[in-house]
Amino acid sequence: MAIDQATVKKIASLSRIAISDDEATAMEGELNNILNWVEQLSEVDVTGVEPMTAVIPNVLRLRDDVVNADPLIGGNRRDDILANAPAAQHGFFGVPKVIE
Repeated sequence: MAIDQATVKKIASLSRIAISDDEATAMEGELNNILNWVEQLSEVDVTGVEPMTAVIPNVLRLRDDVVNADPLIGGNRRDDILANAPAAQHGFFGVPKVIE
């Protein structure tokens, strides 16, 4: 797949980026090099290789979700916080409807 200057200008237009003819010519070569590199990647044999989401194994360290009753730390103060709300409904902030 090759990208020509018209395609580069169309991509720039869709991206709302103003580019000159010289910039489009330079970008044409760069984008074609990127696409050639991606095509090279498709030639790699990945049979038996498991997909991964990260290079190192990540394990989330979870903590207990506990409400702290100490008012200095800020736990269990829902009524104090809602007292400042312009509209509170059923223990939550009341907001105007935005979808009709």
